[in-house]
Amino acid sequence: MNSYAITCGDVNGIGPEIVLKTLNSINLSSKKIIFICPKNIFKNTVKIVQPKFSYSVVKSLPQKISPGKVLVLEIGKASQNYGKPTVSSGKTSYKSILKACELSKEKTVDAIITSPISKLAFQKAKVNFPGHTELLAEYFNVKKYSMMFISNKMIAGLLTIHIPIKSVAKQITKNKLLRILEVVNKSLQKDFKIKNPKIAVLGLNPHAGEKGKIGIEEEQIIYPTLKNITGNVHGPFVSDAYFGNKLYENYDCTIGMYHDQILIPFKLLNFNKGVNFTAGLPIVRTSPDHGTAFDIAGKGKANTGSMIQAFNFAVKIVNNRIKIK
Repeated sequence: MNSYAITCGDVNGIGPEIVLKTLNSINLSSKKIIFICPKNIFKNTVKIVQPKFSYSVVKSLPQKISPGKVLVLEIGKASQNYGKPTVSSGKTSYKSILKACELSKEKTVDAIITSPISKLAFQKAKVNFPGHTELLAEYFNVKKYSMMFISNKMIAGLLTIHIPIKSVAKQITKNKLLRILEVVNKSLQKDFKIKNPKIAVLGLNPHAGEKGKIGIEEEQIIYPTLKNITGNVHGPFVSDAYFGNKLYENYDCTIGMYHDQILIPFKLLNFNKGVNFTAGLPIVRTSPDHGTAFDIAGKGKANTGSMIQAFNFAVKIVNNRIKIK
């Protein structure tokens, strides 16, 4: 089918801009693209980024979608105030995501590429999700899922996602670690065609707890759990030494205990080239690994590297899943 839905993200950020820049940069000849965006926002963005592709603005999709032409599926009108998270921008980004999910559930599209959203705008709009990952998991009624970050240099996953640091230790349990490892292992095989994935797991504490002297999570939870796994899983590793010695190059995936433990080294290695991927969903969903960049919104300065990679990885994962069927 080779069909892709792209959401507008927070319309007060760089989302619509990087979508148009991406569509200008990729070969659309064999692809069916649906860009879900308010009509007035699309028109505003065209003033910043001149489209080099053929497009039509539609209120509903035709029965037959032709490749090579972008369909801008309008979702009403939205107010735009560059650089600020608002109730309107939160509602609009949420509406765009729900429409993409609907298209995916109907099998109209093979994958969703989501533009950056603002968690503060979600909060203002009373959308009770901390991010795309949790929203998509609930929409598709998935209990086993993982936030992953992918690039040509590194693949990584998270045990905990959008929670305060003070809550991380309480969230580390044997069952949760086993569940994440199961999801990641299956995704590496299915989505990335890695037959026998080699997975590294990081410790939580400095020096990976130093045998209980600087924390108990490694000795009481992480190590005993990994010890009893029959599979190619190793750890817990001391985080700073692991990345300092580039040990991630020896593994197909690195699992971190909390958000910044993975995101800081990942972005140092892959800034403007990294991709956010949700493993465990029945659909393929990718996203650039950066935020709304409110500070440069509306100025035409946004770097599109990560969005292009998000699109390319969506295509790759879709093709890998097709080959397995």
